[in-house]
Amino acid sequence: MCLVAFALDAHPRHRLVLMGNRDEAFARPAAPLEWWDDAPDVLAGRDLEAGGTWLGATRSGRWAVLTNVRDPRTPRPSTRSRGALVADFLRSGDPAEAYAEAVHAERDAYDGFNLVVGDAESVRVVSTRHDEMLELGRGVYGLSNDRLDTPWPKVVRARQRLRDALRSDPVDPSDLLALLDDQEHAPDSELPDTGVGVEWERRLSPVRIVADGYGTRVSTALVVDRDGAGRMSEQTWLPDGSAGAVVEADLTGPTAN
Repeated sequence: MCLVAFALDAHPRHRLVLMGNRDEAFARPAAPLEWWDDAPDVLAGRDLEAGGTWLGATRSGRWAVLTNVRDPRTPRPSTRSRGALVADFLRSGDPAEAYAEAVHAERDAYDGFNLVVGDAESVRVVSTRHDEMLELGRGVYGLSNDRLDTPWPKVVRARQRLRDALRSDPVDPSDLLALLDDQEHAPDSELPDTGVGVEWERRLSPVRIVADGYGTRVSTALVVDRDGAGRMSEQTWLPDGSAGAVVEADLTGPTAN
């Protein structure tokens, strides 16, 4: 996932309101949002190439999301799929704080990433861009392929749209999906320089990316209430940019066997 905006304790009903777009090559196989057969408490899409995921939640309201850090000028050695960082947290019973501390200690073993993990007690950020692990409090945050809240145009747009959505009570995940369908390009004067060249910076600047062979694969919205109940919705996008299937699920979900 390459763009996420999320609100923590910023709504009277919900402790988490999150929306995000996963950008990836369309040739990379992936499964849509579903309850995992091999981890029945986990609700997430799945990368079928490496087995991990980019965003997910559990029946108890634990959640995690990952973005890659985009800078081909400073590659890092990669020994394991970064998507495993999300999957392992969702499968585990470790508190967010303890899990984040463990990942922080070994973060140099992965290519660049930002990982956000949350439970009812805390929300933590581990990043190859930050020397210290971060603990997040109440607020509205944005994250793409650089540091938390780096003011890239699409991060700023997504955060503002999420703030507007928080005026609704309750917040409907389907409304969040609509906010993620934004293909407006940023002006050249506002483009970041991440080492991919100005042409690709333009292509990557919208909230939802449509490019040849690459783009936003899914849009996902997650709302978790203060009692741990929640809802997740996912919109799939096809290689030509048109809309595919929508999957909706409650975090209570089908009974785990």
